[in-house]
Amino acid sequence: QVQLVESGGGRVQPGGSLRLSCAASGSTRNILSMGWYRQAPGKQRELVATITNSGSTNYADSVKGRFTISRDNAKNTMYLQMNSLKPEDTAVYYCNLKRNLWGTENFWGQGTQVTVSS
Repeated sequence: QVQLVESGGGRVQPGGSLRLSCAASGSTRNILSMGWYRQAPGKQRELVATITNSGSTNYADSVKGRFTISRDNAKNTMYLQMNSLKPEDTAVYYCNLKRNLWGTENFWGQGTQVTVSS
């Protein structure tokens, strides 16, 4: 099993920055990709950014140029640097990990709240 724990969320004013962290533990071999998703009240969970095991990244159009996803393999930790935050970024942010050990599997963290407001 894989356990994912997010941290770094909080409240910030528009234009501010936050860095989210996702610490992974357990059987973290055969990782296909990791990513960040978010869910605002009354809305479906949506993709924010992903990073593959080869280092390729992908971003939602709404965050492109403002957010940066990265990984520190030595620490088994993934990060999401969020700059120029907007009120529309307010959501619970979830860490996701995909692996191919027993077939393709998805694992999710518990989420961390990000609130962007004045």
